[in-house]
Amino acid sequence: MVQWTVESLLDHLIDSSYTIKGQISSLKSKLITNVSSLYEGTSSDVSFCSADENRGIMAISRSNAGVILCKKNMEGRVSPKQDQNQLLVFVHNPRLEFTRLAKKISRQRPKVGISLNAVIADSAKIGRDCYIGDHVVIGEDCVIGDNTKIDSKVNLQNCIIGNDCTIQPNTTIGSDGFAFERSSETLELEKFPHYGKVIIENDVEIYANCSIARGSLSDTTIGQGTKIDALCHVAHNVSIGKNTELTAGTIIGGSTQIGSNCWLGLNSTIKNKLKIGNKVIVGSGSSIISDVQDEDIVAGVPAKSIKNKITASKDKLFLMAGQARYDLIQ
Repeated sequence: MVQWTVESLLDHLIDSSYTIKGQISSLKSKLITNVSSLYEGTSSDVSFCSADENRGIMAISRSNAGVILCKKNMEGRVSPKQDQNQLLVFVHNPRLEFTRLAKKISRQRPKVGISLNAVIADSAKIGRDCYIGDHVVIGEDCVIGDNTKIDSKVNLQNCIIGNDCTIQPNTTIGSDGFAFERSSETLELEKFPHYGKVIIENDVEIYANCSIARGSLSDTTIGQGTKIDALCHVAHNVSIGKNTELTAGTIIGGSTQIGSNCWLGLNSTIKNKLKIGNKVIVGSGSSIISDVQDEDIVAGVPAKSIKNKITASKDKLFLMAGQARYDLIQ
């Protein structure tokens, strides 16, 4: 088990303006070996609390974690447990800092290798240090970048996947999209041809049971750093920018353009051939049937702008889509 001193761990914080309350003399001697939830933490764990005001005070006071990352505005309102040599570290975004520290503390040896049960076309190309799980199917001319993890029963066809990507089980990428033209004489449906690919850039994560269709005459593209939750569907010719989040159940119609740094809520639906700007927030369960401008917040069926009607803490909400800086959050 890797052990960190508190001092060495704090060197990895991105918030250089952090402050500490507790026995500062213990920074070099106090050891941290794990991460934990706030209420299950022990003296050798680091945890975090994103709550503030009375809720934050109560939560922090009940925790026995050795190091707790707290919000900046809680400084002076909470105190560490001296008898447990507890340390409170005040930062602008405790959850983000905790996420980064957790990766350092709990770093595990990555899985590397190709399952004997995988089916891989001879023309497919797989980069260095990849993991290909059981019963994965990788079709002709697919390209997989370095350090990419493909979990069990994933089916990949007609796609190019970048470095450092993760694709969870039972996801299908690169199959034909749903497009038909009806004959005016016979009323029969003629399938529209699909010749495009799916282009997935670096550091994309796609969770379980998703479906991403190949392009018809152009490509379906997913930008660097974008994260797609379970049970999402991305239709043919869709373009998604960088660092956008699609939460579970999101459906995007064909030929729609989604900007960068967007956040799409649970079970939201976006009609085909729309343009969604950058830093847009879409409320859960919304149905979007018209274009959305940059940095707007929309919700409802059909979705309408609610940005000027929000009375809650806007800075916290806007941060979901990168619309606020950490130094604006109070």
